[in-house]
Order: sequence, then structure tokens, then C-alpha cells
Amino acid sequence: MPSFSLVLRTARTISLTGTLILVAGCGTPREAMTPTLDSGPATAAGQVGQVGPTSRLDTVAPPALTAVAGGTATHFSQLPADLQEAWRRSRLPESAVSVVVAEVGQPPMVSINPEQPRNPASVMKLVTTYAALEGLGPGYTWKTDLVLPPGARVASDGTVNGPIHIRAGGDPDIRIEDAWQMLRELRLRGVRSVQGFVIDRSRYGAIGIDTNEFDGAGDRVYNASPDAMMVGFGAVRLLYYPDLAAGRWKAVLDPVLPGVRVENKVRATQGACPGAPAIRTRQRNEPTGINIEVTGTVALSCGDFTAYRLALTQPQHTAAVLQQMWRDLGGTLNGPIIDGPAPANGQVLVSHTSRTLAEQIRTVNKFSNNVMARMMLLALGAEHMPGMATPESGAAALRRVFADQGLDFPELRIENGSGLSRDGRISANSLARMLHAAYLSPRMPEFVASMAIAGEDGTVRRRWRNDGAAGRAHLKTGTLRDVSALAGYVRGASGRHYLLVSMANDSQAFNLRTFNDQLVAWLAGR
Repeated sequence: MPSFSLVLRTARTISLTGTLILVAGCGTPREAMTPTLDSGPATAAGQVGQVGPTSRLDTVAPPALTAVAGGTATHFSQLPADLQEAWRRSRLPESAVSVVVAEVGQPPMVSINPEQPRNPASVMKLVTTYAALEGLGPGYTWKTDLVLPPGARVASDGTVNGPIHIRAGGDPDIRIEDAWQMLRELRLRGVRSVQGFVIDRSRYGAIGIDTNEFDGAGDRVYNASPDAMMVGFGAVRLLYYPDLAAGRWKAVLDPVLPGVRVENKVRATQGACPGAPAIRTRQRNEPTGINIEVTGTVALSCGDFTAYRLALTQPQHTAAVLQQMWRDLGGTLNGPIIDGPAPANGQVLVSHTSRTLAEQIRTVNKFSNNVMARMMLLALGAEHMPGMATPESGAAALRRVFADQGLDFPELRIENGSGLSRDGRISANSLARMLHAAYLSPRMPEFVASMAIAGEDGTVRRRWRNDGAAGRAHLKTGTLRDVSALAGYVRGASGRHYLLVSMANDSQAFNLRTFNDQLVAWLAGR
């Protein structure tokens, strides 16, 4: 396998734009939540980052890395003094961390444990989304069709003498409003009464997961299961708003689903809001359905707040949403909502086209959406491998796409594409090679724009605000228990662009955060 330094040397005559930074480590379940589904990262759309003017690699060099002016730093003791101090404060063993830093197109300035396979946590999403950009294309979309079977017809009174089939395309981002729009279009076409809905999920194989398996928090949205017909990530919204006259909190479930109720035990207090409301939820299966008990103490001055939770399986959630929406739209459902094949020669009454892949990966990377990343790996499998897609076929397709790009990572272990895994592995050198290849790819603008902008949006909107790095770095974070990671692109003050990789796997891995913060700020100032 060619070394990262060799790959960089071959690109020394290429005119480049932008600075590349990669830090790999860990991704937390909190950042694995999509911001629209839980208290967490803000939902700002973010900006498409500009990586600066084109600059040739043979122009005047920026200040040298003092500690390693004669070569590559292979130990933390060779780094500049302020970075050494940040490293010492982490109290991590050097053997637990991998770091690679280089100016794009140049040999590494820092290369510490570069070949050691490590768990990258949510930084694995960069692997999945780059493969999707190359293997599917930025304009790739998913289709969901509502089909009238052969022989069935819509009578003058709106009655259909059969079910409506839904051909699920595996769209990672069918929102509640999208599902409503599809059913509304069906009503506008004169359909009023149907003999049920039959959902064809056959694009994918047996892909459902036990949402409790990873960490026991089966109701949290970061644990959502993939599904070929997933609506609103399978989550319900708990909306709380203050009733000032009564001095209490009111709770609303959205969408309202049959068999799901909220038991509101949130206590209201007076006085100033101390910060983001902290509530706890507990679910119970009862004879009448699912009961979501919500507890906590929140000041009324905090105003409206929301939390998102999983209450049903994906198929159950989709069926409940469709049933309730169809009734809200004035439709009549005279049969069940079940799974089954859609007829190949049926009449398509309504067709919904998703947002493009380039748009969707912004949600995946900026806000670390796990289930969308899982679905993108499945889409790779569906398009490049025979049979119904599975995580295994998706991983095989990803390797095939990377092979076409000249990227061979023997140590790569990708379980589901999201990084929410104890078994995922990749080396810092491989991540660096991939990000370098992505930087030289025609897909670079879409890839860079999908990452969170330091100090401005996504999972890093509160970091690097006051150290000169704000707006200069496009990054992907990753955090799990015993894992900490960061990855992306940074433009230095000189206009140069740098690549960085840093991964920590250790019981104290989170302590690497201060070092990574210092490292990004240092590169942004070069």
C-alpha cells in the first residue's frame, strides 16, 4: 500500500485550494443525534465553506514547524511547546493516539502511530459520505412511489377497490411534511377510500436493529434503526410550552399517534432560566399502548423546548403516521397497513423525489446523523451489489468504490457506516489518504461543504470561536466511550492548506479534546 507521504509527493505540482485537516478519535451519542430530533446541535443550515484562492505549492512556504524543521515529528515531544503542553495535560499514553499533520501536497509534518487501526467513532461518516459521493454522485436521489395495482381503479366517489402500494426507495430523509404531501397528492387525485396500504421494503434486506443493543438507550434517536420506508427518522417530538397562568408545563406529542401517550411529570419553577432544560424520559409498554413518562424540573422562563424520542419500531411508526395523516386528510382506510411487493406494472399515482445526496450529507456530517449514514451505506450496496442491500453489501460496495479511486485500506472495518460501533477500525494514515483524495476530487466542494464549520454551525459551532480558527476549519467530530476524534479541512492565515489526522482510543480519550482544539487553532494561524 502506498504511504501517505508518497501520495502527497506525487501531487506536489498540482495547483490546490484549501487546507486539509483530519483528526480521528471518538464520536458521542449526543452528536450522533440529528439536531431536528433531540436537544443538541443547532439546526442552522450552515454555509458552504470557501477554502480560499488557488495557490501553487512552490510559493513561499509558511513558517516552519519549529520542533521538526528538519523532518517529520514522530513523537509529541517534537511538537511546538504550546502543543506539547496541551498534550501533557491530556495525560494520555502516546501509544493510544495517532496523529498525522501535513500541508496538502507535502510530506507529513507530524506522523505519530499513523498505521495503527483505531475506532474513529463518528468520523467514520466521512468514509461513508465520500464513498457515496463517488459511488452514487452528488445529484443522486431516492424515489418513493404510490402505486395503483393492475385491475384496480379509482371510482367516481374516490373509492379504490384494492390497496395502494408504496414502493419504498430507502430515502434517508422522508420528513413528516413529505409524507403528508404524498398523501395529500393522493387525495388531490380523487382518492378517498382505500383497502389499506402495502409497503414494499424489498430494496433492502433484513436491516432492522435492536435499538437497545448499543448502549441500552433504545428510545434515543441516535440509536434509530434503518428502514426502507422511514418517516421522520421514526421519532416523535415532545413539545413543551409554558402555561404561565396555571404555572405549569403543557406537553404535546407530535405527530399524534394511536397507542402512544405522554405522562407529563415535568415540574415548573419560577425565576431565571439556568440553561438548556434537562428532562428524563422512561417508556412503559402498557395494555393500551406505549406510555412515555417525562420528569424533570424546568423554569417557566426557559420558554418552549422539545425532545425527540423513539417510541415504536420503524414499521410501526410509519404505519401509525400514515394512518393518522390519511384520516386527518379526510381519507378512509378500510384495510391494514402491511408489507408486501409492489406490482411492477402498476400505475404510479404519486412519486416523491428526495433531496439530493449532496444536500443530505450536510445533515449527516454537520449534525452527525447516524441513521442517515446507515441508509447511505445501504444505498451503495443497492446500486453496486446484487440482491437486497445489507450493511455487508454496502461495505463491499464501499471498498469497490474506493478501489476505483486507488484507495485500498486492508485494516478498514466498517460495520454500519455511521461510526456508532465498538468494532469500526481505520488507521490515521488511511483517513489522511482518503481526505487527500477527496480534496483532489471533483466532488471536493460538496464534501467540504458537508462538514461543520468551526465556531459557526453543526457539532463545532461552540468551539474555536475566539482563537482565530472560526470559519477557517471544516470538521467532523466523533465521540464514544473510550474514543475521541476530529476530522476535516483548515485554511491557514497564510492561505496554505493543511491535513491533520488525530485519533485516541483510551479510557481517558476525551482528554484529547484540548490538544485537538489547540492543534486546529495553531494550523489556522499558520
